[in-house]
Amino acid sequence: MLFSSIPFLYYFLPLVILCYFAVPKSLKNSVLLVFSLGFYAWGEPRYVFLMLATIGLFYGCGLAIGKAQTTTWKRVWLIVSVVVSLGLLAVFKYADFFIGNFNAATGLSVPLLRLALPIGISFYTFQSLSYTIDVYRGNVPVQKNPVSFAAYVTLFPQLIAGPIVRYIDVARELDRRTHSWENAACGLRRFLLGLGKKILVADQFALLIKLFRQSQGQSVLFYWMYAIAFMLNIYFDFSGYSDMAIGLGRIFGFHFNENFNYPYISKSVTEFWRRWHISLGSWFRDYVYIPMGGNRVKRPRWVLNILTVWLLTGLWHGASWNFVLWGLLFAFLLLVEKWIPALQKLPAVCKHFYVLLLVCISFVLFNAETIAQAGADLQSMFGLAGLPLVTGETLYYLKSFGVLFIAGIVGATPIVKSLACRIGKTPVGSVLEPILLIALLLLCTAYLVDGSFSPFLYFRF
Repeated sequence: MLFSSIPFLYYFLPLVILCYFAVPKSLKNSVLLVFSLGFYAWGEPRYVFLMLATIGLFYGCGLAIGKAQTTTWKRVWLIVSVVVSLGLLAVFKYADFFIGNFNAATGLSVPLLRLALPIGISFYTFQSLSYTIDVYRGNVPVQKNPVSFAAYVTLFPQLIAGPIVRYIDVARELDRRTHSWENAACGLRRFLLGLGKKILVADQFALLIKLFRQSQGQSVLFYWMYAIAFMLNIYFDFSGYSDMAIGLGRIFGFHFNENFNYPYISKSVTEFWRRWHISLGSWFRDYVYIPMGGNRVKRPRWVLNILTVWLLTGLWHGASWNFVLWGLLFAFLLLVEKWIPALQKLPAVCKHFYVLLLVCISFVLFNAETIAQAGADLQSMFGLAGLPLVTGETLYYLKSFGVLFIAGIVGATPIVKSLACRIGKTPVGSVLEPILLIALLLLCTAYLVDGSFSPFLYFRF
């Protein structure tokens, strides 16, 4: 079930809110668990049992780590949780990738498994791993209530496309959280703004990308339009989903951490990754990079740490060589920034430009179906494929989507938020806000009724 769908907005969400606030505090996690399982089963009925098995595994390993009398046995149960969970990822997400490459390298014909990828498996696996690791480290107490733990893993606002909510960040709120009209209003506002970003901006860029792929009159300019459109599409799509998840969490008394902080205003690749998909970057930092030694080791080992983290980051996004190369590209760029400090002495405009250019190129690689397609796209962007600089069709689409590009570029900066905050503090703004939010909901509903929407990009991860 999509957040940006009529069934969710007008049936599922009102029903879960009604049931949630109708029951006493002792039953609220149970209500969330039941509805979260129903939410997941709507699109993945077969894999509900896989999720339940995952919940049982991590719950049991957490109890075992808590009861273990020696560090050795604590480590054993931690390893069990890591091996089994990563094994599930290997089977469902990476098996055919490895088999296909093995066949290509050896000339054999080992049959592919062709298993459907369970939606959200990368997110809820990493969330569950954060629990057993933090219990092992002594950072959080063992969760002895199976309903509360299952509610954490299955929590529908962030279950299928993130952000990655670590157990340590919501441990207290699982058992003791407060509810208020103010929290609900803030959550609803955040949800509706995210819904607008998804439907009114991201989906319109998705339409342009689709038209680009279908076009017979492509040009160098059209390729650049496509590249910039995808940059804005993936940002508004994923940040919009994160906004909706954070807003829904707030309604139910949870305070999820921010996942995006205007990454396209960054002045370095390092800064970009502090602002983009923050929950994933911090997860790899705290559970992979720092345990490997981080930057507190000799340079060769530090380089290995960087390469390992970014290889895993690329693979986390998908079982394909373009994702692997995408991750390694960022590893290379981060190393270059560390080794050439003169880059940070460039004028601010130059730093912004080179970051945006590199990120744009990286997303062309990210979105390609194959390495060959990525190469062809990049050749075309830089005028090496014999295409004309511009065509009549390109100019038509540039005029048609010009306002959208301007809105997307401005909306990817803090300008709109800053202006909205200033207006909101005025008497007129306090009156206008609910009217504008209702208008936004109605406009999004009109687009949904018309069928003008697409699935969230991060469902495939």
